[in-house]
Amino acid sequence: MPGDNANKALIDSLNGLLADYFALYLKTKNYHWHVAGPQFRDLHLLFDEQAAEIFALTDIVGERVRKNGGNTLTSIGAIAAKTSVKDDDRTKVDALDMVKALRDDNAALVETIRAVKAAATEAGDNATEGAADDWTDQAQQRVWFLSQILA
Repeated sequence: MPGDNANKALIDSLNGLLADYFALYLKTKNYHWHVAGPQFRDLHLLFDEQAAEIFALTDIVGERVRKNGGNTLTSIGAIAAKTSVKDDDRTKVDALDMVKALRDDNAALVETIRAVKAAATEAGDNATEGAADDWTDQAQQRVWFLSQILA
């Protein structure tokens, strides 16, 4: 039977993922609102689609924390303290630089999700393990779509 430390590590990793999802959501929406140039329409729509997908995952991840007996993030400050996603507060960013940044952030997210899955395995949480596979696939699809724009 998994120990209390394994469960605490899982909760911590899930909260880190939750923070990354919130931060990546905001960054993607920032780019959605501020993208300009010849690919405006396509990127504006793609960023909005990806932001919606990311935001939808926040509730799922937060509920995994609660189902494992933990407390979720409670504020913007808590998100900022836990996220590994770097802010981009600029409103004027080259459209392809936006694509590159989101591609790289989503690729890093894949590794974060893999760490969550490993923590879930250690804690004996097969529900989070299974969900992590779906989260990985979604992040990899975002990386793929963004990568193809840069090809």
